[in-house]
Amino acid sequence: MPLQINHRLLPLLALAGLSLAGAAVGVASEPTANSYDEQAPLSAVAQLGKKLFFDPSLSGNGQMSCASCHDPANHYAPANGLAVQLGGLHLDQPGIRAVPSLAYKTSTPSFSIGEESAADEAAEASPMTEASGVALANAPASVAGPLTAQAVKADAAAANLVPRGGMFWDGRIDSLEEQALQPMISPFEMANADVATVYAKLKKGYGKDISALFGNNILNDQNMMISEIGFALARYQIEEPSFHPYTSKYDYYLRGKAVLTDMEARGLKLFDDANKGNCASCHLDKMTGDGQMPNFTDFEFEALGAPRNPAIPANADAHYYDTGICGPLRNDTYSAQQQNCGLFKTPTLRNVATRHVFFHNGVYRTLEDVTRFYVKRDINPEEIYPKDASGKVVKYDDLPPQYRANIDIIDAPMNRKLGDAPALSDAEIADVVAFLRTLSDGYDPAKDSVKAAR
Repeated sequence: MPLQINHRLLPLLALAGLSLAGAAVGVASEPTANSYDEQAPLSAVAQLGKKLFFDPSLSGNGQMSCASCHDPANHYAPANGLAVQLGGLHLDQPGIRAVPSLAYKTSTPSFSIGEESAADEAAEASPMTEASGVALANAPASVAGPLTAQAVKADAAAANLVPRGGMFWDGRIDSLEEQALQPMISPFEMANADVATVYAKLKKGYGKDISALFGNNILNDQNMMISEIGFALARYQIEEPSFHPYTSKYDYYLRGKAVLTDMEARGLKLFDDANKGNCASCHLDKMTGDGQMPNFTDFEFEALGAPRNPAIPANADAHYYDTGICGPLRNDTYSAQQQNCGLFKTPTLRNVATRHVFFHNGVYRTLEDVTRFYVKRDINPEEIYPKDASGKVVKYDDLPPQYRANIDIIDAPMNRKLGDAPALSDAEIADVVAFLRTLSDGYDPAKDSVKAAR
């Protein structure tokens, strides 16, 4: 039984999300060394959400909390190098996808199918991403509401209509509220038997706090209590600055408070160049005219053809495939449409250098290998994919053959063919990686100034 969300709350959630929209999407305010010490105190609802986030008693085994996979010390991503995390009643059940970071999720729009973002269209015509496109991607989003009203019917089929938004790699959940609750009943995560079990634990452990905030009547309404708990977890993520601090070197650079090294500057140029890295076509990297910082994602979905990862236990079954929007975790109208199979949401690149595994299946462990994948995938596929018994390279081996037409072969650097020159040399790959390392939060310009003075 799925967790029930009381949608009577959604208008209230939307208003609550908008009240902090500026903080959530990164208005370019000046950070200080003790920004967190100076922050406004969390609201009572967010304080409850914080307690819930760190409470392992809410899991089936009493040993796993939200923070177990979303470690604050690692920008709310896993601290270990496992391709998939272990959960379940005995902490021995592997997941099927790499766990995304919860940082910078507050500006994620609800899932929709609509026209390609203005930023992507601009990137196809120019090496630089237009600010107007970034503005669309950075528009304030509520906790539960859609970013735009341009969603179309699920059966719409046109070249310029693309999936966008939603939580998780497949976009199956629309709000922070719902996203925070789903792991509680996942058999390979917190592994509670059902919603009633979660309700009983909340009533026993948090009844006094919940009734003080939401009234005594809520204690006897399972659906309403579950909704309010999701709301509290969402409020914690919105109000707690460490979920979206915007304190990377690149943020300081955009504010005119830091200078990139020659290597980092070359990497940024390659990142933006539509004929080289072309990363900015999906990972938007420019400030908007009203001072909002970039999210480093357009929230859209791509089929990239990452190689199959044998480290995921589910992949031991040769007939098993993770097809993103098409399942196995999503089951709706969109998942039944063949053009969506193999598509996964574009993640933010913020704090990407602190991640231990990359792509939805955690197949790569270094930024160098990730960048090299984009460069080599089509010109040297033998370096990316395995070979069959006859020695033939099995290209796009982690997607059934009938869906491989969905894989992007149009956008640089994935528009190359066998025998073409690589879009990036090894030295240029190193430059791009140097730039990606400027996206890690916690940069201290004072320390950099001391180094430069020596």
